[in-house]
Amino acid sequence: MPFWAYMLHCRGGKYYTGHTDDLEQRVNAHQSGDIPGFTAGLLPVELVWSQEFSHRHEAMAAEQRIKGWSRAKKQALIRGGWDRISQLAKSKDGASTGSARTGGEISGKTLTPARLDKALAEATDLSRARVQALIAQGAVEVDGTPASSPSARVDEGARFLIKLPAATQAKARAQDIALDIVFEDEHLVVVNKQAGMVVHPAAGNPDGTLVNALLHYCAGQLSGIGGVARPGIVHRIDKDTSGLLVVAKTDAAHEGLAAQFAEHSVHRRYLAVTGGTPSPAQGTIEGRIARSEANRKKMAALPKNYSRGKMAVTHYKVLERFAHAALIECRLETGRTHQVRVHCASIGHALLGDPIYGKSPKPLKPLLDRLHFARQALHAAELGFVHPISREFVSFSVDLPNDMMELIDELGRSYR
Repeated sequence: MPFWAYMLHCRGGKYYTGHTDDLEQRVNAHQSGDIPGFTAGLLPVELVWSQEFSHRHEAMAAEQRIKGWSRAKKQALIRGGWDRISQLAKSKDGASTGSARTGGEISGKTLTPARLDKALAEATDLSRARVQALIAQGAVEVDGTPASSPSARVDEGARFLIKLPAATQAKARAQDIALDIVFEDEHLVVVNKQAGMVVHPAAGNPDGTLVNALLHYCAGQLSGIGGVARPGIVHRIDKDTSGLLVVAKTDAAHEGLAAQFAEHSVHRRYLAVTGGTPSPAQGTIEGRIARSEANRKKMAALPKNYSRGKMAVTHYKVLERFAHAALIECRLETGRTHQVRVHCASIGHALLGDPIYGKSPKPLKPLLDRLHFARQALHAAELGFVHPISREFVSFSVDLPNDMMELIDELGRSYR
């Protein structure tokens, strides 16, 4: 029985790679949206490359190999340009993500006529922002002449030389702090952050943060975000909120993840315990969120017609009711500071234990004291996004932490 590795071109210029024992049936299923996941949300799709193999493991190996390729190498494969693929591999010393490299040189030829920054990004897999910074530093030559303008036009086949400075060390210091790693590859890491840990060093929290921990855990693996050997923080959750965070290891991963968060295309599901039960049991909270004028440490919910602040949208659903509380899920369209906490407080149901946005119901205070529950009952339970390098949709979930499980168990036992 023959097997195929194949590649689809999807809406938005994205690529999907897979393998199958029935190419025609699989492509038809992708094109009709019958296969859930990445391609279903990026129709229409078109088959642009396939290759037949005698054994499944050969097709799977080809799929995995191509997934790690840069966009330029995939385009070269589609055009049948095996010589260009070989040239790319040599110019990048075999690395599929040039953004991961610091120190040394990258040389080669541009693959398409385009703006200089775009052409070099495609040929090397450095991010365009990184290319622009390197041009500004005088580290780029084209046909033997120093490049000065990212917007200058270059022809196909122009010879380039990029001198990559060694990554400077991050100002934060590495600390050996235990982490709960949910997923990791050479491009990114997904962490289940514990409540009580600050994400990034700042005034009042110079160390003991997630960044300090990752600098130690990823020592030798961080390629340089903008030329600095540091983890790329693309989103945050509050110190006393637990749950999932994705962090980039390379410029290319950082750029791809940041774009998805900016487009609000990342799947985020939170679990929370509110004081009282929201009514209706399912709904959407939307409006602007801005810094409170009365208390600069707080955020405030504002009407949609205000010019101040940023729009925020939270979809909630009651999962379980108790006498003076409820377990709810919140799905975020946006990711504003304190969004879930502010939105729940704005409808009169602040999170249990939240010290800033509301008081817990009086009948529950003895329980919270007995459990020593002194943080907002909020957990980032699910996180899904398109992997910025492989372009596959990936999704992660983690269970509630022990303190919230204990709180919910006690509420179910004593406060029905």
